[in-house]
Amino acid sequence: MADLDQINRRILRELQRNGRISNLELAERVGLSPSACLRRVQDLERRGIITGYRAVLDPVALGHGFVAYIGVGLGEHTKAAQEGFEHAIADAPEVVECHNITGTIEYLLRVECADLPSYKSFHTDVLGTLPHVTAITSYVVMGSPKDERA
Repeated sequence: MADLDQINRRILRELQRNGRISNLELAERVGLSPSACLRRVQDLERRGIITGYRAVLDPVALGHGFVAYIGVGLGEHTKAAQEGFEHAIADAPEVVECHNITGTIEYLLRVECADLPSYKSFHTDVLGTLPHVTAITSYVVMGSPKDERA
């Protein structure tokens, strides 16, 4: 992002806050004409800095009021073990994020379920049945005072 000027940075901040902002309002907020603002947004998209727009959903309204982060350790550090794990997790609707990380474990998952019993079912019936999984550590989210994921 070193080649982004202050106006482009302001455009990105505004779009992160509200991806549905009109070009006219965005231009007013960043101090540009609407045509100049649109050209800059299109350039940011073309350069791959803006990769898409999405709706941010309320997990509680969707019946997913239970959120946990899970550290997962694998018994084998092979490409096949990682690919097998990633393939299995890709099919699990409860997993909304899966990150391959460094450290004492291989993966960090964000899981959203309806409640504790549904989480227990996921923990036992999905994670507990995967080959190569040797460690599962759950961190239950009790609140999120700051969450800027989009």
